[in-house]
Amino acid sequence: MSTPGPLADRVPAPPDRFTQTVNRLVAWVARHWLLLFSVFLILYLAIPISAPILMHSGHERLGRMIYSLYRLLCHELPERSYFLFGPQHVYSLSELTAAGVLPGLGIFERPLYLGDVQHGYKIALCQRDLAIYGSLLLGGWLFGLLRNRRMTLPRLTIKTYLIFVAPIALDGFTQLFGWRESNYVLRTATGAIFGLASAGLAYPNIEDAMRDALRGLTVQAP
Repeated sequence: MSTPGPLADRVPAPPDRFTQTVNRLVAWVARHWLLLFSVFLILYLAIPISAPILMHSGHERLGRMIYSLYRLLCHELPERSYFLFGPQHVYSLSELTAAGVLPGLGIFERPLYLGDVQHGYKIALCQRDLAIYGSLLLGGWLFGLLRNRRMTLPRLTIKTYLIFVAPIALDGFTQLFGWRESNYVLRTATGAIFGLASAGLAYPNIEDAMRDALRGLTVQAP
């Protein structure tokens, strides 16, 4: 009668405390990724919206810091931004030029105009970006609502996604090359379509990846 070798008597060692902590953290993120991403988007939108509020209330130093930070993320052209606390929420380039408020007509100088008491102050994120990230946030809420009710939206394929991307590409590139000038309605609409389509493509796949991660942690658990 043969006796079992030493390898047969071995049992997997339980994970150490550090591994257990990491696994719990990964599991928490996998379960709450949509909440975390929504909080990030809320902050990403709230900060540039607070810039004109700070400028209007006299906290110009903090407001200018926000404009400088978001200028790394967005062109901040005033003629493509929404304004708060002024007689108009949008201004064309010709209107701002006629008012003599722009520091220069170059594309690198115009973002330096933040606004003023007479015209209001611009949001530190352009119209299109506001629509994109706002619709991503709304798309996440819709996805979470349907997920909680155990309902799902049809998944977007890459081909379908490209159809939804076409409007923003057409509007953006024709404007970029100077063939035409867009307006705030088109920028907002195409940005919203792009954001919702991106949510429809990304969120279901992220959810699948997070569920796979949770299943992997369950398999590895002692």
